[in-house]
Amino acid sequence: IFGDVATAVILERKEDATSGNQWEILGTRLQTKFSNNIRNNFGFLNRADERGVGARDKLFRQEGRKVFKEVCPMVAEQISSHLADTQVPVESVSRMWLHQANLSMNELISKRVLGRPATREEAPVILDAYANTSSAGSMIAFHKYNEDLPVDTKGVICSFGAGYSIGSVIVNRIK
Repeated sequence: IFGDVATAVILERKEDATSGNQWEILGTRLQTKFSNNIRNNFGFLNRADERGVGARDKLFRQEGRKVFKEVCPMVAEQISSHLADTQVPVESVSRMWLHQANLSMNELISKRVLGRPATREEAPVILDAYANTSSAGSMIAFHKYNEDLPVDTKGVICSFGAGYSIGSVIVNRIK
């Protein structure tokens, strides 16, 4: 049985933090590139308009294979360049908490970043328990799979989706 899922992130100043599980943000990066391969032409707003009931252009549309072929390299490149720009060697990344929409995408992205297939410990998956939770999936994966990591562990949290939009956060465990 699946339960309801909600995510929230609490950020606080290092000197004010009291949790026994603390991470510092080493860097953030956002990117958006427009694509017609995944879009919604306001279908949720005007699909019921009698002039357009059932019209294909009023619905969510996705060219799945094209999205896969375009988004995976973009995400892998963003993570790799983000790590380089923050001077975090890819070899020091212990975990990648990736967007949980498609297992094949996560496997390909982590393989491109690491240069080899990632283990489930390195790139945990929550799809089996929660399915596609949109951009919240990376934070749910982070929440469920971070407490086993020691202090000074580096990781990447990354979500991506329609548009194409990509957001990555490089983190380091400090407590």
